[in-house]
Amino acid sequence: MNKIIVVNGPNLNLLGEREQSQYGSTSFKELKENCLKKSNEIGIELEFAQSNIEGELVNLIQESRKKYDGMIINAAGFTHTSVAIRDALDLFKKPIIELHISNIYKREEFRQKSLISDIATGGIFGLGTEGYILAIISIQKILQNENR
Repeated sequence: MNKIIVVNGPNLNLLGEREQSQYGSTSFKELKENCLKKSNEIGIELEFAQSNIEGELVNLIQESRKKYDGMIINAAGFTHTSVAIRDALDLFKKPIIELHISNIYKREEFRQKSLISDIATGGIFGLGTEGYILAIISIQKILQNENR
């Protein structure tokens, strides 16, 4: 069974409370439950993590190299600012899907630059929290193809 981790950056713990017009009404707890349910349905072992602290995310990504077969990351605000997270992702050397609930390319100019897109295997943008489910399905397919 493939093991993946879903890494969530700053302020995502407040989903359902913050800017619902941008991020929807699904809470972080509901999102996690939905992801765990989908991963169980398709036979993936899933870990779900979140931190508001850049260094904690870097440590988590570094530790993930030996524990997980793939990663889904919503780096949130760090997407546009963190060279440290980018460098940690570059060391991961396994499939990575970059994910954003909103479409960062339709937002403010400073949000339209991702420092991690060129490291990621692929990306999902602007499909709401449903993007997480699509990312789980996608990473499973990527891992199946790589493991043949």
